[in-house]
Amino acid sequence: MATTSKAASQSNATPKALGAVARQQLLLVNGLLDDNRVRQTVRLVIERKPRGFLPILSQFERLVKLDVARRAARIESATPLTPAFQAQLQADLTRNYGAGLNFFFTENPALLGGTRIQVGGDVYNGSVQARLTALQESFGKNL
Repeated sequence: MATTSKAASQSNATPKALGAVARQQLLLVNGLLDDNRVRQTVRLVIERKPRGFLPILSQFERLVKLDVARRAARIESATPLTPAFQAQLQADLTRNYGAGLNFFFTENPALLGGTRIQVGGDVYNGSVQARLTALQESFGKNL
């Protein structure tokens, strides 16, 4: 009898009992977070105002920001990159990280040369500045 009541309570709680993966997939289109579905979800939570909805919205905002940051590819270079090199970088990063990256190219003369690429939490620093800093630190350790 306990099994029957447990199953009955689970069937009644299906929307609440959706797993994290199922909830996440409801917001994804082709594996990417869909802006319209995010807006609809926020609108629905605000309209229904479930108990504790403000912390829910706060946590949801944090998760959306993390997803946006994970999809941001920031490429810094000391000098302007040619369109062909930019296209090659975009193709390489898309192959490594998947589709849906947002690319931001900026110039940073402080790098002295080379490039610095950040995708989400991954940083690839092939700049002259980074190499000089590493060299300086190695001399400091040997003194």
